[in-house]
Amino acid sequence: MEPFNRVTGVAAPMMAANIDTDVIMPKQFLKGIDRNNLDRGVFFDQRFLTDGSPNPEFILNKPAWRDAQFLIVGPNFGCGSSREHAVWGLRQLGIRALIGTSFAGIFNDNCQRNGVLTLTLPAEDIERLVQAGNNPEANRITVDLARQQIGVEGKDIAFTVDELKKHMLLEGHDAISYTLQFQQEIREFEQRHFAAHPWLLTQD
Repeated sequence: MEPFNRVTGVAAPMMAANIDTDVIMPKQFLKGIDRNNLDRGVFFDQRFLTDGSPNPEFILNKPAWRDAQFLIVGPNFGCGSSREHAVWGLRQLGIRALIGTSFAGIFNDNCQRNGVLTLTLPAEDIERLVQAGNNPEANRITVDLARQQIGVEGKDIAFTVDELKKHMLLEGHDAISYTLQFQQEIREFEQRHFAAHPWLLTQD
C-alpha cells in the first residue's frame, strides 16, 4: 500500500450531507470478481450523463478539479452499506484523503485499511478549506500527516489523528502487513501456548 506522508494536490468540495456508499459506488459495479476498474464507478450517476458522456457540471469533471487528490466532504460521508468497493474506487480515482466534520464508522474503518486518510475537523476549518477549494487559483492544499497539519493559502490547520492509523498510513501498512511485523512474537506465543496446552494439537 502506498505510504502517506506529505501530499500536495487539488481539493474539491463536495458538501452534500449523507453521501452514502451507493452514491459513491453504485451497486452495478459490485459484480466483478476483482478490484479492477472501480474508478469508473465512483460517483457514476453524477459524473456521467445518460448517454455515458462526462457530466460537465460535476466538479471532478471540471478542469480545475479533474485531478483532485482531496475531497472536502459534508457530514456523515460514507453512510449506508459497508461496501468496501467505495473506498477501493476512490483510491483508484486518485483520492488520497477525505476531510469533513464526520464520517460513517464502517466507511471510516475501510478507508484506514485501504490507504485513504480521513480527517475530522471543526466546521470553521472545513469552511476555510471549502472557500479555498472553490477557488481554482487557491484549491491546492498540502496534507502533512507526520506533522499533523494542512497547509492552505499559506496558513496551517492542525488536526489530530489516531496514532495507530497515523503509523499504518505513514508506513504504508494494511492490516495484514502490519500484523506480519510481529511474526516472531506470534510464533513464540504459539510455541508457549501449545507447550502449555498440548492437547490442542491432538488429532483424531
